[in-house]
Amino acid sequence: MTATHTRPAPGTAGSPVVPGARRRPRVREAMPYLLLAPAVLALITLLGWPAVNVVVTSFRKLDLGELTRGEFTWIGFGNYAQILSNPEFWTVTVRTVVFTACIVAATVVGALLLALLMKHVPAVPRVVLQVSLLLAWAVPQLAATTVFQWIFDQQYGILNKTLVLLGFDSFAGNSWFASGTSTLAVVGILIVWQAVPFVAMTLYAALLGVPNDLYESAGIDGAGGWQTFTSITWPHLKPVLMIVTFLSILWDFKVFSQVWAMREGGPDGGSTTLPVMQYLEGIAGKHFGVAAAVSVLMVLVLVVVCAQYLRLLLRSQEVEL
Repeated sequence: MTATHTRPAPGTAGSPVVPGARRRPRVREAMPYLLLAPAVLALITLLGWPAVNVVVTSFRKLDLGELTRGEFTWIGFGNYAQILSNPEFWTVTVRTVVFTACIVAATVVGALLLALLMKHVPAVPRVVLQVSLLLAWAVPQLAATTVFQWIFDQQYGILNKTLVLLGFDSFAGNSWFASGTSTLAVVGILIVWQAVPFVAMTLYAALLGVPNDLYESAGIDGAGGWQTFTSITWPHLKPVLMIVTFLSILWDFKVFSQVWAMREGGPDGGSTTLPVMQYLEGIAGKHFGVAAAVSVLMVLVLVVVCAQYLRLLLRSQEVEL
């Protein structure tokens, strides 16, 4: 007969209590939070503190005089009242929202078509297309803006000359920057040209994750191209597409450098967007408090614009944030 010995649990009667044994589990549980604490503190310091400063500045009268004298003049909602009572602010806000919606839609649709093209073309054209996308993405924003100014130049632009050679004589000497709408159209083409490569490569990476067995099964069942796309490709692509659409909204809503470098918000303010308006108030006009109020209002507009999309994104069981 063999005797069985059972080791008593720590802390129970008959077993010695080791000092500090109960503290080790707590330290082990807290260790991930302790390791993350420096990174969280750094993020709060680098991102949170400037945001708090912008909000505080939006409630101050801070022009060049107050800035040089170091005065702290608290005016409450005075800057917000000044901005919200300006009819130009609402015109610029509507223009910015419409402009953002157009370039986001064009970016996502163009990128989706390019991703599907890369999925189905042979290796050599696919590599050439990918290298071309990466080169377009690597061009600096100001350099690309200068090239587009040359392309759309009224007298020497290659676009007008090409259209005239094709028989469209009315485009001889045509100014693509004569109005704010046409100027924003040129800026939108530039932004879409720069934004499509990243979105296309992201969607192409998502397409590579779709199992080929599903396409083979669909082919055996006799499914057509559209049926294969809607039943196999789209369900796998939808979560990534929703995320890149949300990121594109955030990026395109605050575009400044291309709009400013193209015509500085002109002609006659017709291509001014909210970031350009913020720059004109803050840097050009030296009204830093008003510019801070515009920044806060931009965030609020962005939250309102994205609220419905965020709700759908968070409710989607296919997307994990």
